[in-house]
This record gives sequence, structure tokens and C-alpha cells, in this order.
Amino acid sequence: MKLHMQILIALGLGIKRNWHIFTGIILGIAVGIFLHSHEYPLVSTLLTFIGQIFIRLIQMVVIPLVVSSIIIGITSVGDNKQLGKFGTKMVLYYGIITTVAVVIGAGLALLFKPGVGAAGYIAQNTASEVQASVATAMAQQQGNILNIFLGFIPSNPIHSVAAGDMVPIIVFVVIFALALAKVGDVNRPIVSFFESVFAATMKITDWIMYVAAPGVFALTASAVSSFGIDIFTSISKYLVVLFIGFMLQLCVVYPLFLKFFSKVNIVMLYSAIAEAMMVAFGTASSSATLPLTVACCEKRGISHKIANFVLPLGATLNMDGTALLQTVAVIFLAQAYGVAITPFLLIQICVLAMIASSTCAGIPGAGLITIALILNGMGLSPEQLIAGFAFLFAIERVTDMMRTLVNVTSDAVVTAAIADNENEINYDLLNNPAAYEDIA
Repeated sequence: MKLHMQILIALGLGIKRNWHIFTGIILGIAVGIFLHSHEYPLVSTLLTFIGQIFIRLIQMVVIPLVVSSIIIGITSVGDNKQLGKFGTKMVLYYGIITTVAVVIGAGLALLFKPGVGAAGYIAQNTASEVQASVATAMAQQQGNILNIFLGFIPSNPIHSVAAGDMVPIIVFVVIFALALAKVGDVNRPIVSFFESVFAATMKITDWIMYVAAPGVFALTASAVSSFGIDIFTSISKYLVVLFIGFMLQLCVVYPLFLKFFSKVNIVMLYSAIAEAMMVAFGTASSSATLPLTVACCEKRGISHKIANFVLPLGATLNMDGTALLQTVAVIFLAQAYGVAITPFLLIQICVLAMIASSTCAGIPGAGLITIALILNGMGLSPEQLIAGFAFLFAIERVTDMMRTLVNVTSDAVVTAAIADNENEINYDLLNNPAAYEDIA
């Protein structure tokens, strides 16, 4: 199938699957334009209320989603020595790619300053409040660096959960998950419990994304009603920055990575996984694309052993596209609210983006859900950034499709590199597109 036809099919899948989101955005713009020239205070208050409900629903699932995904991801590696080297290599490779993605995102956001154009749409009193909150949080953290690291270790994990302190929660959960992985089959009742929690949380998140239409409608309508249609010109630079970042990952980072760590030809690999890349773009879900990604890799030269070990974990833990998006999004918000981005704050944003992305479910909208983890580390809540969140959610579906394409491609790139390292790849098949089997 020709590439342009695959792109059209992907776009069609995206619109079909997410028609309610697109409808919410379009209706939100239309209602917002109307309200911008007509005074209806009650309607504006109602729209703000609905938007806040949507954001609170997102906050509600962050902790169970993070906890369950980390435990499942780590315990699924287990203590199997045969696969231990695969796991070590996988973590190393994913870490390299994600670090590069975060650096690219931060560099582009600081260079092009996408949030500066949105500053005029933020109320001055709200911006001052956010600036004060961030300054206080950063002053407390910089006052004693040792206390920061000490604060990463929770003296009472239950208290950290109740307070929503994400970093101590993650530290405890990682240690707990490593212990579960070491104790063997006796961990099954606990792991099964968290598998159920993860499945239920993903279902709740799926529900939230279906209920996202009124939430996105309210956020979009509220933003447009306050500032008019010009609000979208302020986020065009944000979209451009993301697009450049994603293209750098796809066209520069991945080819260089494969050149340094394997002998896999990037053109042949992209040709082999083209269907998965297009479906990832269309569905905005790496989890939904996973079966097709596995099929593309297996039927086109990568061994079953490698593909079925690395790809499912990658769909859960490796989200470099999401990390890039979250880094740019948080810096965008900081610039819009006039928050000074110090080197210390920048490092914190990048580190938290890497952590947040690795706990992100492979479903539509999850990238913005776990952004709450980064804001929490900055001493903020999404409610304090309601206007900025309106910007992000208004274009979330477009950015979601792009970041998922990058995530799925990254999974396949790392899988191919490990397969090459372990002599688990059939190059006669991979480098011969004419011999490819059709993927059902």
C-alpha cells in the first residue's frame, strides 16, 4: 500500500475513533466565539466548572495508574537470568533515547519560547500566584539539596499517598516492586492485585477520555470566550516546536541510535513497521497498536523471544515521545505564567518528565494526565494552571497522535537493536520487503 494511502487511513482511523473529541473542540470554538461577543456570566461559570471537573477526574487516576504500572512493569521482568541481559539492555537503551528526547524538548522550548505568546491570555493575578508558588517550592528545595534527596525516601508511604507526593511514592513503589520480583511466585497474589488495579485504572481512564468531549468542549469554549479566536495563534508555535522535536527523534535520533548500537538499516525497519506506525498515529494508543507492532516485528525478521519480551514492556515503560511532549508542555506553561526557568527548575522538569512518561498508560490522553506529576514536583496543581491547560487540551488530540507514533517507533527501534545484539534477527527477511507477509 502506498504511503499516502496509509497516511489517509491513519487520519481516518483517528477521526473515527476520536470523533467525540474533535466534535467537542469544534463546538467549543463555535460557542466560545459566540460568548466572546455576548455576555453570559452564568454560562461562563458553568463552563469553568465543567472544565475543573474534567481536570479533577484526571488527577484522580494518577496515583493508582503510576503505582500499578511500575509494579507490573518491574515484576514482569522477574528474576529470570536468561532474560536478565535483555532487561538490562532494554532499560539502558530506553534510558538513552528518553534522555535525548527530553533534552531536545527542553532545548527547542527554550530556543523558540512557545509559551511567551500565550502570556497575554493569562490573568495577571493568577500568574503572580503561580510564580509565587513555584518560587516558594524551588526556594525550599534549593535551601538544602540533601533534604531534597532525603525527602525522596518516604518515612510513611501511606502519608505520601494521602498528600499526593509523587516522587516519594515512586521511590517506594520501585523498591517494593524490585522486592516482589526477587521473591518469586509467592508474589502472584500481590502482582495479580495490581494487574487488576492497572486494568481497572485504564478502564477508568478510558471512560474519562470518552467523557473528555464535554471537558474539552468546556475548556476550549471557556478559553475562546475569554480571549477570542486569536488564542489559537498563541499555541501555533507550541505545535511547531513539538513537530520539530518529533521529527528530530524519528529522522535523526533513531537512525543514529541504530548506527551506534546495531547494524539494522533504519529505512528497512521503518518499512517493516509502517503499518504499526500509521495505526499508532491514527489511534493515539500504543497499547491498542501493540499486537500489530509485535506482528510486524515477528513476521519481518525479529525473533518471537525478543519481540514478546521487549515490546510489551516498551508499550508500558518507554514513552520518549510523551517525555518530549511533557517537557515542552511544562516549559510552555511556565513561560505563559511568567515563571523564571532556572537551571535547577529545568533539571527538575526534565527528570520528572522522564519519570512521568514511564508511568504513562499507552492510551489516548495519558500524556497530559501524568503531567500532574511534574506540576506537583514544581509545587503546583492543575487547578492553578487552568487557562494553560485549556490551551493544551484544545490541541491534545493532534499532539497525542504525533507522540504515540514516536513512542511506538521507539519501541520497535530498541527491539531491533537488542535482537541484532543477541543474533535474534533474520536480515534476509528484514531487508527484503518483497518477502514480507501481509499483517492481518
